[in-house]
Amino acid sequence: MAQPTPTGPYKLVTVNNAPDRARRLIGRVVEDVKGQYTIIHAANSATIEDVEKTVQEAQPDILFTASMWTPEESRQIIAIAKGVVPSLRTFSLPQGLQVAKGPDAVVEYIKENLPALLE
Repeated sequence: MAQPTPTGPYKLVTVNNAPDRARRLIGRVVEDVKGQYTIIHAANSATIEDVEKTVQEAQPDILFTASMWTPEESRQIIAIAKGVVPSLRTFSLPQGLQVAKGPDAVVEYIKENLPALLE
């Protein structure tokens, strides 16, 4: 039986003040879900101030806010991003997840929530 074709490609922008960590974690997610989804990590914005410019340049389908942002900051980031790309799908990691439970928990949390976001 033929493997189903992954859906996508989806262009992803992350908002994370540790860009290398964002790339590593998203790289793990992309590898783990490549049979279901084709996700391209197009860019990372390290600051809230850079979100508008990053989203304008990358024109992503999805935006993730990392767990270092407060819920209020995540809402602000999403509002800025949706001002540029109104159809943007967004996902916010719970504040403190990386610190409390480590990178494996972040990867698992994203993978658990991707189907609801993309389907």
